[in-house]
Amino acid sequence: MKPKVYFTKEITPESLIKIYEALGIKLPGKVGVKVSTGEQGAKGYLKAELIGPFVQKLNGTIIECNTAYPGARNTANDHIEIAKQHGFTSFADVDIMDAEGEIEIPVKNGKHLKYNLVGSHFDNYDSIVNLAHGKGHAMGGFGANLKNQSIGIASRNGKAYIHSCGKTKSPKLCWISKHEQIDFIESMAEAAKAVSDYLSEQGKPIIYITVMNALSVDCDCDKNQGDPVMGDLGIVASLDPVANDQAFIDMIWVSQDPGAEQLKERIDSRLGREILPYAESLGLGSCSYELVKI
Repeated sequence: MKPKVYFTKEITPESLIKIYEALGIKLPGKVGVKVSTGEQGAKGYLKAELIGPFVQKLNGTIIECNTAYPGARNTANDHIEIAKQHGFTSFADVDIMDAEGEIEIPVKNGKHLKYNLVGSHFDNYDSIVNLAHGKGHAMGGFGANLKNQSIGIASRNGKAYIHSCGKTKSPKLCWISKHEQIDFIESMAEAAKAVSDYLSEQGKPIIYITVMNALSVDCDCDKNQGDPVMGDLGIVASLDPVANDQAFIDMIWVSQDPGAEQLKERIDSRLGREILPYAESLGLGSCSYELVKI
């Protein structure tokens, strides 16, 4: 049976709650909501007024990890300050999960990564919401649930390890590490699968939601993030991260918006779509899905 991907064109606080409820899953205990807090100067990150009511409904905590690149979010204190400036502390606690270190979790059957490094506070949560902003990305082609689960949940050193395709944990050295682009794309999939496996083995649920608005070719981690190149698409939600990302990609590819061509070029020039079949081959999810409009 194909996994269901729920879809609404409406992007409002109410529709975000409604699409979560369509998943029909109860999130127990302490809920961590993984969302990008956005680099200083970025414009496209998910705004407090949109996601705040949903996070409060879950009594959720915003969870993040520090960046591997130099910027305003590569230390916990600075990261919290940006989260405050961007409105996240106005509706929830914000936990920089690698503020007190990291934990190593296994990668099974990886070609590139031997393990994954995630913020040590990740263990404090009983259930996870992977709440992604769909957009382009300068290195990965696009960012949605798979990127949010790999680079996003990785600690600062873990991000370096993924970016270097398993060659170094050093945030200074990872940017000069030599590798093929496809190796980086596949490394992200391996890290995302490691997180999924780790949660599954502990009986901790995770759900996937992507808000497809402010569709720039640049990521929210880019302080010089460009303006949107096409109109908003809506929100997708699933229990399957591969299906949810595939639905996002499919909506770009069938769009009649002239600006979609810019996003397609960004995605394919970085081999972005290759993460989907590779993640499927790892058993992380399915590229086939049933779209359910709500």
